[in-house]
Amino acid sequence: MRTYEQDYAGWAEDTASAIEAGKFDEIDLLALADEVRDLGKSERYRLESALRVLLLHLLKTKYQPEKATPSWQASINIQRRHTNRYLRESPSLRPCLPALLLEAYSDARIEAAGETVLDLKTFPELCEWTLQEVLGD
Repeated sequence: MRTYEQDYAGWAEDTASAIEAGKFDEIDLLALADEVRDLGKSERYRLESALRVLLLHLLKTKYQPEKATPSWQASINIQRRHTNRYLRESPSLRPCLPALLLEAYSDARIEAAGETVLDLKTFPELCEWTLQEVLGD
């Protein structure tokens, strides 16, 4: 069996095969536990990323309405759908939403300043929308 450090993809395949075959004694349980934990982190990052893109387009639409395009609105709609889907698939992330919103907004604010060429101070330091407004609820 390949080790986690030598060949990650090979280790993952070997581990899955060992689980399927019931050969639990061949599994590196610590590495497997780390990977399972990282799966949860990946879901959290995926949700935060969708929130960031959503907030970016909300900011651009609000602060440069004259430049708004149908693609901005489409992005808002799609990211709201993605966010709500992620929350349906992993409802345990719902309590994390306020913290994720803060992080995503901070990044979206910087990105919006870069994309609009507006001064960063144009955008409020704290998100001006409620979580329900962001999610379109």
